[in-house]
Amino acid sequence: MVIAKIKTVLNKDITKVFSQNAMATLVRILTGFVSVKTVAIIIGPAGVALLGQLNNFSTIFLTLSTGGINTGVTKYVAENAGSQKKINVFLRTALWITLVLSLLCALILVGGSAYFTRIILKDIKYQSVIIVFGITIFLYALNAILLSVLNGYKQYKKYVWVNISGSLVSLLFSTSLAYYYNIYGALLAAVTYQSVVFVVTVFFAIRCNWFSRKNFLGRFSKTAGKKLASYSLMAIISAAIVPVSQLIIRGYMVNHTSLEEAGIWEGMNRISSMYLMVITSSLAIYYLPRMAEIKTDWEMRREIFSAYKLIVPPLLIATVCIYLFRHFIIHALFNKAFTAMEHLFAFQLLGDFFKICSWLLGYQIVAKSMTKLFIITEVLFSLSLVGLSALFINIYSNMGATIGYALNYLMHFIVMLIVFRKLIFSKS
Repeated sequence: MVIAKIKTVLNKDITKVFSQNAMATLVRILTGFVSVKTVAIIIGPAGVALLGQLNNFSTIFLTLSTGGINTGVTKYVAENAGSQKKINVFLRTALWITLVLSLLCALILVGGSAYFTRIILKDIKYQSVIIVFGITIFLYALNAILLSVLNGYKQYKKYVWVNISGSLVSLLFSTSLAYYYNIYGALLAAVTYQSVVFVVTVFFAIRCNWFSRKNFLGRFSKTAGKKLASYSLMAIISAAIVPVSQLIIRGYMVNHTSLEEAGIWEGMNRISSMYLMVITSSLAIYYLPRMAEIKTDWEMRREIFSAYKLIVPPLLIATVCIYLFRHFIIHALFNKAFTAMEHLFAFQLLGDFFKICSWLLGYQIVAKSMTKLFIITEVLFSLSLVGLSALFINIYSNMGATIGYALNYLMHFIVMLIVFRKLIFSKS
């Protein structure tokens, strides 16, 4: 009986995708490990804090450069899998949106480079970083569209190999620039490595049947544009609010503690993102397109329960292991300057756990284009995160940000349970 249940789980699509993605995720974690270690040693906590500021800033423009339509492209490619003609309408519209918006972002970044440098990096000597970011941003935008199409067609193996190759190229690119040009090199790599990966993506995509000039070149469709716009609005809201909230929290921490304290907190965030990558990357590859296909509440409920059964137990084990070995992890990933990070783990890991639990329910909001609900929850909980973090930073220094993070995502999880209570707790 137990063996039969195990076989059933192993045969599920979500399990296959997680296993196929495991190698890519392992490579990304290992390359991320080397990259974080190298960069942290070279630039120290203060440099890591600056890098965190730039990463949040670049996330906003990277999303704006695609119009935030990546999720929509994945959904509509998956939804219209039986009709290449219908898919082409979305591909052509997506390309138009991407080219126009990436050009607009480039002009804003290059034209406002001096202003952005002073606000984000606090030193005009880094202005060329913002200029290079503006010049290369269209390559990132094109790369993002190609990856969304790969995901929509469920070409998981190619998607996995793109990620593996991209991780290796990123590691070489980032560590080399940081090694030779110190903080400047690390900042430059942060805003350009995803554009470099475009070459890798094209190498794999060119072998796909859908990679054809006629599929992408054509008229802009107002109908397709309106459908993608709902996803665009959600992505842009997320891109504007989430990074900005982190910028505010980090800035508040710098002003009320120190740049070094903010750098240690940023290091904690990087550890979280590294181990959560196993889950988040697989959810993006499988979960979103799958939810977009589902038509009935019964099927949706079954998919959600399957995801919880597969993801939550390993997440709990990983959380406990990371906490127990936190001292070793800090010294393996960073150096002695980051030792104070040890007291941040408990609440950060608790917050990560509730974050994934809430996301497993919250993905329905994106997959089913619940735009109003998405905007309300994003705004509400971003404000809550900033408010709670500021409150506890005043009392507990940088640990206060992790306390606010944990409380915020506990509340987010509770709200998701309330919003989807009929779906989750219905017996029919």
